[in-house]
Amino acid sequence: MSVAENLSSYKEKVGPDVTLVAVSKTKPNEDILEAYEAGQRIFGENKAQEMTSKYEALPKDIEWHMIGHLQRNKVKYIAPYVSLVHSVDSLRLLKEINKEAEKNDRVINCLLQVYIAKEESKFGLDDTEVIQILENEVSELTNIKIVGLMGMATNTENQDTIKKEFLSLNHFFNQIKQQYFSADNGFKVVSMGMSGDYSLAISCGSNMVRIGSAIFGNSNYIN
Repeated sequence: MSVAENLSSYKEKVGPDVTLVAVSKTKPNEDILEAYEAGQRIFGENKAQEMTSKYEALPKDIEWHMIGHLQRNKVKYIAPYVSLVHSVDSLRLLKEINKEAEKNDRVINCLLQVYIAKEESKFGLDDTEVIQILENEVSELTNIKIVGLMGMATNTENQDTIKKEFLSLNHFFNQIKQQYFSADNGFKVVSMGMSGDYSLAISCGSNMVRIGSAIFGNSNYIN
């Protein structure tokens, strides 16, 4: 199947209430354009400089999402245009995004990445760190807007483990929403689920999924 056919199939599978982020990391511009011409406007990348080169070459109505671990010294590359940063995993990174957003006269939407997996290789904040940021820091950061939470489940075949992790993130999102964002309709994103577990994630409350190889196949971008 073509990129356009794959995209159409997955849009139907995730449904109209879930935002599909087409993960285009390592994929050539031609593949991204094929998805674009099929109606896709939201693409996810995990490297700041690769995303920037694609931003410069591709249509300007694309919404670029940073979904990978973001180093503070790379924020400056994406601050002029990034639509959403999924992977805010420290207060220091949040402050850096705020600083670079201010330089660009922008407010950058961010998700706080919550550590839900049983793997040390995964990044993220624990529940206490999230609450500390919301209670003590966010009011001073006027050039970022926290619009939800993101989490990555353990890389395992055990569906019960993955389900528990997804449900824990959704429960925490609802708790945070009620406690800190009850009057803020902008706090609404639960980003969890990828090609292998998106349907389970949606059943556990996800409203934003990141799907890459299932749409684009295994073609790789040669720089």
